[in-house]
Amino acid sequence: MTTVAALLARKQELIQRLQQECEPEKRDEVERLLEKVNTALNLLDQPQRETQDKP
Repeated sequence: MTTVAALLARKQELIQRLQQECEPEKRDEVERLLEKVNTALNLLDQPQRETQDKP
């Protein structure tokens, strides 16, 4: 499994947990982890965008 695929799978898992969690403390933790995954995905996508933007 590639890094991107693993991150996307983790993101899906966290979104599902977020929909199920009702305790504020657990929700905060899941949201924090989701932010980290989104940041990692954005960082991995950045070099591809820069390459596509160059003439």
